[in-house]
Amino acid sequence: MRTEDKLPASEERRPDLVRPRMTRTRFWLLGTTLAVYAATVIGVLTTSWLVKLDWQIMLFRPYKQWPEFHTFLDYFVVMGQRGPTAVAVAAWLGWCCYRQRTLRPLLALGTSLLLLNATVGAVKIGFGRLGPHYATTVGSNEMWGTGDIFPSGHTANAVVTWGILAYLATTPVARRVASLIAAGFAFGVGMTTVYLGTHWLSDVVLGWAAGVLVLLALPWLEPAMARAEVLLLILWRRMREGWAPAPLPSGRPVAGTPLATPRAARDDELPAREPVAVVRSGAATGRGPDGRPHHPVRQHTVRSERTPVTPVGSRRPPHADRVPRATTPFGPSGASRGRTATGG
Repeated sequence: MRTEDKLPASEERRPDLVRPRMTRTRFWLLGTTLAVYAATVIGVLTTSWLVKLDWQIMLFRPYKQWPEFHTFLDYFVVMGQRGPTAVAVAAWLGWCCYRQRTLRPLLALGTSLLLLNATVGAVKIGFGRLGPHYATTVGSNEMWGTGDIFPSGHTANAVVTWGILAYLATTPVARRVASLIAAGFAFGVGMTTVYLGTHWLSDVVLGWAAGVLVLLALPWLEPAMARAEVLLLILWRRMREGWAPAPLPSGRPVAGTPLATPRAARDDELPAREPVAVVRSGAATGRGPDGRPHHPVRQHTVRSERTPVTPVGSRRPPHADRVPRATTPFGPSGASRGRTATGG
C-alpha cells in the first residue's frame, strides 16, 4: 500500500478493527465442536447406531403424526433459507454500518457466508448422501450417491446467519440474548427439516456443528477483514475523487497552456482584421513618387483610442485684418450710434 493511500490514524486504530481475543472458553467450544463433527461423520460412514436412529425417525414419519403443524412449519423453515435470511440480516447490519461508520458488520457477514458455502458445499458434494425421500435400501447410510444433504444446509445457515448477530454484539447482555435467539432459530429449523422428512437427524447434527465451527473461526479472519475494510475505503475515496467535477481555472492563462493558444477560425467565421502599416516608396525621404512632400503613413487607430478634442473659442482661423467683435452689448460706440440715429 502506498503512503498516500493510508488512512489517518484516527480511522486505522478504531475499536471495531481490533481482533477479538481467542479465550479459553472459545478454545473449549472449538475442540468440542470438532469432536462432534468428527464423531458424526465417522458414525454415518460406519453405519453405526446413528444411522439406525435416522431410519427409525424416517419410518415414523413425523409429518403424518402431527399434520396440524405442517403448514406453520412450512413457513418457519424459511428462517434457515439462505436468501431471505441473508437479505434480512444484511439490511440490519447495513444500518449498523451507517451508524458506527464502519464496514466490519457487513464484512463479517459476507466472510462467514463465503466460509460456510466453501466448507459445507464441499462436504455435501464429497459425500453425496441421499435424503429420506430418495433412500433406496433400508438401514444403509445412503452415501456416495447423487444427493447433497449431508450436512444440512438450512441448519448450518440458520446457525451462521443468526449467530453472526451474537458475534457482533457490543455488550455482554446483548450477546447472551442474541445467542439464545440464534440457538432457538437453529434448533427449530433443524428439527423442522427432520419433521418434514427432507433431512436425516445426522444431517442436522452435522449442520449444527458446521455452523458453529464457522462462527468460531471468524476471530482468525478478523485481520483480513480489517485490511479489506481499509482497501474498500481507499477505493471508495478514489471513486469519489474521480466523480468530483474538475475545478475551473482562475486568473489569466499561462503561456504554453491550451487556453493560451490561439483559437482556430471556423468555416463560417470571418477572420479578424488587423491594422497593417503600408510602406510606400519614398517614405524614408518624405516624398512620394510624384516628388511632392507628404506626411508619413500612420497606423489607423480605433475611434475609442483617439484622444478626445474639446473645441475652445471660435472655430474660425485668426486673421490679421479682422477686427474682433465687441464683447459688451452696450458701449460708447453703441450709444453714439443710438444718439446719431435719434438726432438724425
